[in-house]
Amino acid sequence: MAIRRYMRENAVDYAHYWAYLRNPDFFNFTGFGGDCTNFVSQCLLAGGAVMNYTPTYGWYYVSPDDRAPAWSGVEYLYNFLTGDFDIGPFGRQVELRNIEVGDIVQMIFANEEESPVFEHTAIVVSTGEIPTTENTLVAAHSNDCDCRRLNTYNIKTLRCIHIDGIKIQ
Repeated sequence: MAIRRYMRENAVDYAHYWAYLRNPDFFNFTGFGGDCTNFVSQCLLAGGAVMNYTPTYGWYYVSPDDRAPAWSGVEYLYNFLTGDFDIGPFGRQVELRNIEVGDIVQMIFANEEESPVFEHTAIVVSTGEIPTTENTLVAAHSNDCDCRRLNTYNIKTLRCIHIDGIKIQ
């Protein structure tokens, strides 16, 4: 196994381009549970990630009916990225102050119902010298945005995933 560099700039360029559009090569899951993690997975792919075609536990997209749960599911993507897999993008949970552009944030929103489930994924497109919720900007789908400040979300819990690289064979 070898490790390839994650091309953060390519992932962010993709995010900026497609933030308000839909790439016709991928199904739009808005209205079917949300498109946020699907969009972030596309950004990872643009950053040089390779798909892992392991049934159920991998990270891949062939069609709307042939994809891994990690491609479009918030918690599944977290489990894949922070798990120990032989192929594909990988990372680790870090504090907000340690993220970089191209990294991922996941959120539990503060609302009337107590939800322990992370329900939104976004890609970091800009940060300050020391990232904070005020100076960290993200792009996302479902509620489409680009360069949105993290502090404009009604966040109960924030989880940050630093992408360390891409495992290839």
